[in-house]
Amino acid sequence: MVFKKMLSAFGVGGPSVDTVLTNPNTRPGLALDGHVNLVGGDAPARIERITVGLVTRVEIEGGDTEYAGVMEFHRMPVSDAFELAPKQQLAIPFQMPVPWETPVTDVFGQRLHGMTMGLRTELAVARAVDKSDLDQVSVHPLPVHERILDVFQALGFRFKHADLERGHIYGVPQTLPFYQEIEFYAAPQYAQTVTEVELTFVTSQQGVEVILECDKRGGFLSAGHDVYGRYSVPHSDASRTDWPQVVDGWLRETTSRYGGLRAQGFGAPQGHYGAPGHYGPQGHHGRRGGGMGGMVAGAALGVAGGLVAGEMLEDAFEGDDGGDFGDE
Repeated sequence: MVFKKMLSAFGVGGPSVDTVLTNPNTRPGLALDGHVNLVGGDAPARIERITVGLVTRVEIEGGDTEYAGVMEFHRMPVSDAFELAPKQQLAIPFQMPVPWETPVTDVFGQRLHGMTMGLRTELAVARAVDKSDLDQVSVHPLPVHERILDVFQALGFRFKHADLERGHIYGVPQTLPFYQEIEFYAAPQYAQTVTEVELTFVTSQQGVEVILECDKRGGFLSAGHDVYGRYSVPHSDASRTDWPQVVDGWLRETTSRYGGLRAQGFGAPQGHYGAPGHYGPQGHHGRRGGGMGGMVAGAALGVAGGLVAGEMLEDAFEGDDGGDFGDE
């Protein structure tokens, strides 16, 4: 009996957990539905709690170094404490809201290279090792995101990479402890001015803040530098805006600037491009060293926002990306 208790404490013969999502595909602001399926072990067990959380891979800057960690950024309880009988089977339903700022992982049916997302289920068992389960999640863009990303490809920008950077963008309201950067090589018609463009969406229930970071080429008497633009788009304008003209206007206005926050001033009035529904700047980012990392305010990480162990996302989903967005 003592040996069985010891084995149970190490998870041998204990309860098991398996989460099944009704649909692993979702969008920011929607929800993930599913069931947490439990099977009792060889002995009665007290389940302290069941939680589900969204986890993803985040780039973290520390001093002069940068490293990647797996971060849980949104958590929801599924069940309080209860007793699970030996071999008892339970299916506990849940519906988890997806935060509006959740980064996009898939575009037009293809994975954004560099992006990974999972739903982690944690089963806390009294006096025993906790059990967990991990399920891949695909976050698809909202209509506004789709229109803008489609125009970037139509203009000739080539997708390079996407990642998440820990921190907050100066002056932009955020609820999550990171932001997404979608990087493109410059399209031919912009290549004399910029080498690369980084696109960031900060989404809310009302609309999307679009942040552009352009790596501007240097001239005969000037060094290359980054320039920034920030633009606001309500969700309601997704289907009735001349997006090619809007995005081209954003790019040309952003690249016409010399510097960032100090050079341009913050809180500039919203401008227009000569037609209704076109958007202008609402202030700019500060000058940052080495990309966005130099202009972020570090985010304090709590329970939902802490790093979770290991490289489990990469291990669990390796080789299951279904192709990358922007591949020929």
